Amino acid sequence: MRRFSAFAIAREALRHHKGWEKQWVSPEPKASYDVIIVGAGGHGLATAYYLAKEHGITNVAVLEKGWLGGGNTGRNTTIIRSNYLYDESAGIYNHAVKLWEGLSQDLNYNVMFSQRGVMMLAHNVHDVQVFKRHIHANRLNGVDNSWLTPEEAKEFCPPLNISKSARYPVMGAALQRKGGTARHDAVAWGYARKAHAMGVHIIQNCEVIGINRGADGAVTGVETTRGTIGAKKVGVVAAGHTSVLMQMAGIRMPLESFPLQALVSEPVKPCFPCVVMSNTVHAYISQSDKGELVIGAGTDQYTSYSQTGGLHIINHTLDAICEMFPMFTRMKMLRSWGGIVDVTPDRSPILAKTPVRGLYVNCGWGTGGFKATPGSGHVFAHTIANDAPHRINEGFTLERFRTGRLIDEAAAAAVAH
Repeated sequence: MRRFSAFAIAREALRHHKGWEKQWVSPEPKASYDVIIVGAGGHGLATAYYLAKEHGITNVAVLEKGWLGGGNTGRNTTIIRSNYLYDESAGIYNHAVKLWEGLSQDLNYNVMFSQRGVMMLAHNVHDVQVFKRHIHANRLNGVDNSWLTPEEAKEFCPPLNISKSARYPVMGAALQRKGGTARHDAVAWGYARKAHAMGVHIIQNCEVIGINRGADGAVTGVETTRGTIGAKKVGVVAAGHTSVLMQMAGIRMPLESFPLQALVSEPVKPCFPCVVMSNTVHAYISQSDKGELVIGAGTDQYTSYSQTGGLHIINHTLDAICEMFPMFTRMKMLRSWGGIVDVTPDRSPILAKTPVRGLYVNCGWGTGGFKATPGSGHVFAHTIANDAPHRINEGFTLERFRTGRLIDEAAAAAVAH
């Protein structure tokens, strides 16, 4: 069998992507469409694809102010899981996992989905109690999750340090075997290619600068840097910019934006078999198919649109990684970055109609956006097509912040990624 170095694999992937890009020419926008989607990231492109596939709506334009997949889709940390506590969260994320399982075949595009398992470490009595509660709640919702002793955790992930003298000794772990990783931006390319083939227009370098409304208050289209484009329905799916866009329609959103940091190491041979998360020390790690260690940190504690974030957060994360996995103490880090995440007061997304007729919004995923991509696009397309929510997203309303019926997944998410 012929062997390829990590560099050769990366070069071939880049060559393939560039070859596809050369064919890609953003069409000139038409005067009007049935539906406009604002944002050509994973969620927006998935929405367009499912509008065409599931609902027969192909007269759709996806408008992107930059380039396809150039936002958070291009800078996430690839983790996929559904072991959330509350019914609504478990429902949407497990729906996504099921779609992930057949996504490469559905799109005829390799999104590199790998169900290698997601293991969450418990370091104290509180962690043990919380994770066991999660396991029972997950099983009631049909989500796989199981408890491991420290020895079983090390058997599943040999590099893990389970010494009792560690600053945060491992007291056990919760394992979702169906969790794993996928190629961070391939999902956007796959959805884009398939939606494009079905007649959807994907228009890059086309910034929305206004949302137009008629005399009756309903949406009539959008103003863009390439002119006015009409539509009776507009879905806003633009992480980090939702508040600005919705303000154009007179809607104030319950969102704050924070930098979320991550980094990758130099590529090495396969040495790390799964995804490991630790909430107590707030760090998580996996190994990409190119050989890089993908390491994630927490959000900064201040609102910002910075794409760097505080250096102390990265330092704390690397301290934790070296303590849990001493074999990585001599690894060199290649690059770090920050994505901008929108969070709601209850740290759960908004996936709903708005008070403006014909205007729909998908936002507030915080650190959970990538893993939800196919599920989010699927139910958002249903909401737009039917002007009514799918049963899976009917709890993720904008109205809940007025009534107080929150989905308080913030502290219940096990770890916020």
